[in-house]
Amino acid sequence: MEKPIALIVDDEPDIRELLSLTLARMDIDARTAADLKEARALLARHSFDLCLTDMKLPDGNGIDLVEHIQHHHSRLPTAVLTAHGNVESAVCALKAGAFDFVSKPVDLRMLRSLVNAALRLNRRHGEPAAPALQLLGESPAMVTTRRRIAKLARSQAPVYISGESGTGKELAARLIHAQGPRADKPFVPVNCGAIPEDLMESEFFGHRKGSFTGATANKEGLFQAAQGGTLFLDEVADLPLHMQVKLLRAIQEKAIRPVGESREIPVDVRILSATHKDLDALVEAGEFRQDLFYRINVIELPMPSLRERREDIPLLAEHILDHLAREQGTPRPRLGESALAALARHAFPGNVRELENILERAMTLCDEDVITESDLQLRPPSGDAPTAQGEDGAALSLEPYLGNVEKKTITQALEKTRYNKTAAARLLGISFGALRYRMKKLGLD
Repeated sequence: MEKPIALIVDDEPDIRELLSLTLARMDIDARTAADLKEARALLARHSFDLCLTDMKLPDGNGIDLVEHIQHHHSRLPTAVLTAHGNVESAVCALKAGAFDFVSKPVDLRMLRSLVNAALRLNRRHGEPAAPALQLLGESPAMVTTRRRIAKLARSQAPVYISGESGTGKELAARLIHAQGPRADKPFVPVNCGAIPEDLMESEFFGHRKGSFTGATANKEGLFQAAQGGTLFLDEVADLPLHMQVKLLRAIQEKAIRPVGESREIPVDVRILSATHKDLDALVEAGEFRQDLFYRINVIELPMPSLRERREDIPLLAEHILDHLAREQGTPRPRLGESALAALARHAFPGNVRELENILERAMTLCDEDVITESDLQLRPPSGDAPTAQGEDGAALSLEPYLGNVEKKTITQALEKTRYNKTAAARLLGISFGALRYRMKKLGLD
């Protein structure tokens, strides 16, 4: 088996030598470059398995090299060396497509962990995700979402998964983990809203025996349980402000301090987070820390609602009915045309989860082997957009009309304020965060 080859780019000879020696002990060959020009020349002549680059270079910066590699060598994992505490540079590098970052002075243990993860990523290229993990659908929205998940799996950047309840945010997080270099390590999901506030610090970071009443033994926290793998923070918007501060430090320093412990413990965990709430609006209202928002929202993955991909409903329904029939050990009924038409018209505020509940109920109520519209027992939720019949008998929804009116109003406000979003929000009588949310939802950003 051939040795992996790494490209090291740094203008300091001592750093190039230190990194080369560290990689040599890991049985990895290295080529070195002192600037961008030399690095690009080496990339043109050789094939590499990993690139480590300093942020500051004589003829540019590490982000320039990350962007060059993304464009010309997209499957090459690139890590950026940043000054200690320079979170902004690290976030910029991750947004540009860097695999990960390492703070100077370089922690060799963390570096070795990063290098191993990058090499595992290359070895896993082409391996399918676990068969049980599937995001079904052939709509353009789902094809795009699966493509983005595959790309995000190759990075170590924190990902914020947004979307309504029932759209599959945890499934998306599991797929990012399963398709990445941490797939053989733990995936630890946690519902942040389900942990009592007075136990949060102990749950996340662990505690030492005797650190508080009831602490009768040492206990590992969620960060330690996810060591080497992925920690998925579901409903992250429910974290109280004091816990947001501690979480921010853990993410930035890649270290935690268990309750009752005097020293910090380094951790190697990828952070994925999700919520159905509008985090922009919560930041605007002062209910969610802006610095933590920027740190977990390095890359956003929006999950489409079922209303945005109605063409996937027949495929999803067949899959759900197959699963329910296997689980219950009963013959699988088929969906009648009237039932399928009713599902196509339904608003689905609960998205795929609601579709699952509807079909499970219908299987119990249906006679013989056909599910009819009456078996579905669909009820329009409160506030659901009313529908009317057009001249051709097709259902007309109020939603597209209102969306067009909203889009036109926002566009007019932006034009009047010369695209000053703060002024436009003031003109519309809404918060800046609410305007950003609506612009993103309507495709105006």
